[in-house]
Amino acid sequence: MRSSNNIVELQQVEKRYQGVNALQQLNLEVRQGEVLGLFGHNGAGKTTTIKLILGLISATAGEVRVFGEDPTQPEARHLRRKLGFLQENVSFYDQLSGLEVLQYFARLKGVPEKHCPALLEQVGLAQAGMRRVKTYSKGMRQRLGLAQALLGEPKLLLLDEPTVGLDPIATQDFYHRIEELKQRGCTVILCSHVLPGVEKYIDRAMILGQGHLLAEGSIHDLRQQADLPAVFHLQGSGMVLPDNLSALVNRNETELKLDIPLPGKMAAMQQIMGLAGLENLDVQLPSLEDLYTHFIETSAGATAATAQEIR
Repeated sequence: MRSSNNIVELQQVEKRYQGVNALQQLNLEVRQGEVLGLFGHNGAGKTTTIKLILGLISATAGEVRVFGEDPTQPEARHLRRKLGFLQENVSFYDQLSGLEVLQYFARLKGVPEKHCPALLEQVGLAQAGMRRVKTYSKGMRQRLGLAQALLGEPKLLLLDEPTVGLDPIATQDFYHRIEELKQRGCTVILCSHVLPGVEKYIDRAMILGQGHLLAEGSIHDLRQQADLPAVFHLQGSGMVLPDNLSALVNRNETELKLDIPLPGKMAAMQQIMGLAGLENLDVQLPSLEDLYTHFIETSAGATAATAQEIR
């Protein structure tokens, strides 16, 4: 059912390229002010999904709606002012300054050039605005790309591998800026191969594999679906575990490592906290990277089993 709060809606969408199924019966809803992480290997269908939302290509089957309209129709051109897009490996005219690049894109998008200096300051390039782009580092080019995507204060921002090539500090700074945009009500769809550190900045994750939806939901939802354990690391001496905590994986003189099912983690923690000799306890919940690996490997196993049955 279509909702007025949904900025993006895909219903039973399929996309085929010369007989290859890039997307198969994909359903997607993205609400206003939401940050959605779109994950998958190369060829999973992430970039195809982005192109459909931008209106650059048409679906082979199904329905695509952006702000309630078909983005491929001529009358939907006005939507482009509401959109911002940062592609992977941004490339600009090296001989232009950062400010000149931004002013050029402002003219293309039909937004006032007077806002360009403020945008450069917003992405941390105020001091480099008059320098030629050829002198920019990879991180600076990505920031300029983000400034370009923010022209006109878009209501929907699509980011394709935005942190490729960024160092850890620049990556963290980038995600802080995404958090600021979310607070302003901007809807963000983020595609990335780099999973560590992403999960605290997204509201939901969607994992694709070979054009299929493998899993979707919040990190909490995905943990419930995957049913992966929490890993307890106990350090101390002379610790004796209760009989019911028998999921012992590894032991040495100073550490115990246990896999505890998520529903039982609080009960297990209460028991462990009372252990004599316990000096330190570290609890690791399944990360986004763990969840991604689980769903990809589960899908690959199911595909292999189906192929074996056909033989």
